[in-house]
Amino acid sequence: MKGRDIIMENNYNNNYGQDQNTIDGYRQNSAGGGYARPVNNTVQNPYQGNPYMNVQQKPAGAVSLQKKPSVLKKIFVGFAIGLAFGIAAGVGFFAINKMGGSVNLVNTDKAQIEELEKQVATLQNTVSSINDGGSLIYKGSDGTTYSTVVTDVTDVVEAVMPSMVSITNLYEETYNYWGRRYVAENQASGSGIIIGEDDDELFLVTNFHVIDSNVQLTVQYVDSTESPAYVKGYDESIDIAVLSVNKSDLSKDTLNNIKVAKLGDSNALKIGEPAIAIGNALGYGQSVTTGVISALNRDIEMENTIDSLIQTNAAINPGNSGGALLNIKGEVIGINSNKLGGSAVEGMGYAIPISDVKETIDTFVNLKTQAVVSEDKRGYLGISGATVDEATIATFGIPEGVYVTKVYERSAAEDASIIKGDVITKVDGQSVKELSELQEKLSHYKGGDKVKITIMRAGVDGYSEIEMEVTLGTKESFEG
Repeated sequence: MKGRDIIMENNYNNNYGQDQNTIDGYRQNSAGGGYARPVNNTVQNPYQGNPYMNVQQKPAGAVSLQKKPSVLKKIFVGFAIGLAFGIAAGVGFFAINKMGGSVNLVNTDKAQIEELEKQVATLQNTVSSINDGGSLIYKGSDGTTYSTVVTDVTDVVEAVMPSMVSITNLYEETYNYWGRRYVAENQASGSGIIIGEDDDELFLVTNFHVIDSNVQLTVQYVDSTESPAYVKGYDESIDIAVLSVNKSDLSKDTLNNIKVAKLGDSNALKIGEPAIAIGNALGYGQSVTTGVISALNRDIEMENTIDSLIQTNAAINPGNSGGALLNIKGEVIGINSNKLGGSAVEGMGYAIPISDVKETIDTFVNLKTQAVVSEDKRGYLGISGATVDEATIATFGIPEGVYVTKVYERSAAEDASIIKGDVITKVDGQSVKELSELQEKLSHYKGGDKVKITIMRAGVDGYSEIEMEVTLGTKESFEG
């Protein structure tokens, strides 16, 4: 985005004794603002009533603006209106001097002229230039040079939108009513970002809470087409999930319309730089909000403590979760999470820094896509277990996860040296909090598949973490 050239022109003829018929001072314009044709050889004063330029006389220098393409008007619309309007009004009037030659004043007060000259000099010193990047460069009263970005983000949005998707989660919710257990299906909406691909699949990143408890996931693309999506990996503790989409489920037109997003460096962010949030706000489709980076390294304590979050005043609403926080270059610098701010705050949105989770995302991309395996082929660990609830954690200090109450003989767990009393906390790097979660995760593996199991084991100095590789067996292998 380009700015305007500001051209200074000293074309002032300091002759106060010219004929009254040449120009007879300035006649006040009670309406204020705008230009008026000379009446009886008198020039109207367009600044009457203007709080920024309440001038009565001709300044020492005239300023004219040469307009570049019309899109530059957007710079002044976005910039602080008071300053920009004052400058625009002032330089516009005195541009007459360039077109009509020098203007001579008569019957004027010298003190007024000197005051006017000071005001114009102040404005000329304040605004230095508007650069081609869309930044207004100006000087403060202390002489410090500042750069304010006032820009149009349409080009950035158009370039990035093909990388954005909407996600619909059909999920199950369990509740108890009068002592009976019920399961209800509900639907929720969120956002996602296309962050990679191979010959067969697209890879998407989103928030874990967007896909939590899913029965079926559906992705909608920029051309409004849809396809099913499958979970590759997630970590609830950092609210990150990676999905995959089979390219065979997409038409050639859709594949041509979408593209992989470019990831930026969130470690290089500075407070105050522009930020753009894109997401499926309220489930109505993709929308765009803008703001700045308000703060870095914010610690927000929800169900888990997540460190080093990006805070922005770009609005992040329900449905924006999993969408992209972009820099002015259109690079993904964060993954928006409405859940982290919730309704407790206003004007403060949060995003997970992309540099902090890139390694985790890469790990999940390389995992096997989680499709449910039929029971006759499903892999089994060979344990009985129980969920470690909050009361148990508080009373006995046992870590959160699945407590192993029994290890079956000739099972995969026994072969991997898992013992009674171990607490299973992760499967292939994905957090496990309940027995049902462990069972659901293992339902995506076949007998003979290798899986990484993370456990917490009690010792003299408390619990320590152990990661082991387990080759899953079949149900018959430890029941026979």
